[in-house]
Amino acid sequence: MFKFFRKIRQNLLTENPPNGRAGKFGKYLLYAIGEIVLVVIGILFALQINNWNEFKKDRAVENKLLIELKENLNTNLVRLTDEIQKEHNSIAEINLIVEHIDNR
Repeated sequence: MFKFFRKIRQNLLTENPPNGRAGKFGKYLLYAIGEIVLVVIGILFALQINNWNEFKKDRAVENKLLIELKENLNTNLVRLTDEIQKEHNSIAEINLIVEHIDNR
């Protein structure tokens, strides 16, 4: 596509206008439109690359947060398991005390 517009520009600079000023103006207008299209395409490419980079950054942050969440959940699971075990031990001790009191 860039080659196409480069050829048009070169033709505009080297050719004599067949219709005088009107022909030359038409060719320059065509060239200007082509340049505008190229600039717009360049801007769209830049925006797409920027969006892609932002997406990658967001995914990296998301992965980091998910890893931290998993670690926190595992830590909480271990703590809760310990607490449950302590409660079971307390219940067993209370049952022994109640049984001892009932036997007197």
